[in-house]
Amino acid sequence: MNDTPQANRLHIGFFGRRNAGKSSVVNAVTNQELSVVSDVMGTTTDPVTKSMELLPLGPVLIIDTPGFDDEGKLGELRVKKTKQVLNKTDIAVLVVDATAGLTTPDYEIIDIFKEKSINYILVYNKSDLLDVKDMIRLSSDENAILVSAKDKNNIDQLKEKIALAAELDKKGRELHLAADLIEAYADTEKPVMLVIPIDKAAPKGRLILPQQQVIREMLDHDIATVMVKENQVKDTLEHKLVDKPSLVITDSQVFKTVAEQVPEDIPLTSFSILMARYKGFLGEAVKGAFYLDELKDGDKILISEGCTHHRQCGDIGTVKLPNWIDTYTGKELTYEYTSGTEFPDELTGYALIIHCGGCMLNEREMRYRMKCAVDAGIPFTNYGTVIAQTNGILKRSLEIFHGKYE
Repeated sequence: MNDTPQANRLHIGFFGRRNAGKSSVVNAVTNQELSVVSDVMGTTTDPVTKSMELLPLGPVLIIDTPGFDDEGKLGELRVKKTKQVLNKTDIAVLVVDATAGLTTPDYEIIDIFKEKSINYILVYNKSDLLDVKDMIRLSSDENAILVSAKDKNNIDQLKEKIALAAELDKKGRELHLAADLIEAYADTEKPVMLVIPIDKAAPKGRLILPQQQVIREMLDHDIATVMVKENQVKDTLEHKLVDKPSLVITDSQVFKTVAEQVPEDIPLTSFSILMARYKGFLGEAVKGAFYLDELKDGDKILISEGCTHHRQCGDIGTVKLPNWIDTYTGKELTYEYTSGTEFPDELTGYALIIHCGGCMLNEREMRYRMKCAVDAGIPFTNYGTVIAQTNGILKRSLEIFHGKYE
């Protein structure tokens, strides 16, 4: 449980006004002194996160946020940080001071929950200070629960409500990277070939997250895997395998090299394309990749990554990708770059947004970034689909999906 990546954890955000008791409720739910608690308004000045196992949910990321009603210049910055947390929140817990009831800021944040389609739970804290009449009145809301962080009353029931909301949130989501495709369209008795280049950009002594996740998924589904470097593909196919693989999955950086070695009758795709489907934006990514043909001289492209890392010579996002695009389009284009949690609030002026696979971001944040682009009328795609398109193999890389994204 402790090794589950943050991006694969359920993100539970706690929101509310200053001094509503958010941090106290967080500490009661986690049974840890995760957040500093004080009677001073505005004690929580930045989002506080904690990866943990929360029964009966399993691996989660708990996020305590500053008060949504903070004031002044610093307060505005804190509220902005809180709004950013909403973009990656799967389940929202709105903590309200039961003695004050719902106020204008509470209704405003509820409207944002609804606008962003975030399942939320209304928590009336400090219920130990209420009389019986008020307790009956507030508890009439089926979406609400009365708790006392001080006395730990109804904290277990709150956890159960969060778990129920989490189950509702999972409905209709893609929960596999590749195993479901292999089981539906391929022969599970045959191996899957994973092509993993080991170059200067590869993390020392380990594999990148999408590669790890695919390997684990294949093991969980009893699908044999063969791992090779890009210079071993042809020899392995011709001399070292009894059966040809049911699917070849490659790192996008060596897409062209691998495609030239894999016969047309063997399905081929990339880790990045599978990750885009897993995160729920492959359809938009495919449309965005085809938009490369519409680019004009002077167009500005945003290249955005979800992780932060030291840029090296030959970095895929800032060096290789622009070079491939320039060669493919023959246009004079300009590029801007963001990484980590930074993503522009204002997208006007960009002709195309190219995102990484999003392995370090959860599905909701990736969908949020995609929606921001779509709402602004800007095509949105990702590294893997762009690389496949620039190498003339995008349609082939989508064949394993049997027409769903073509």
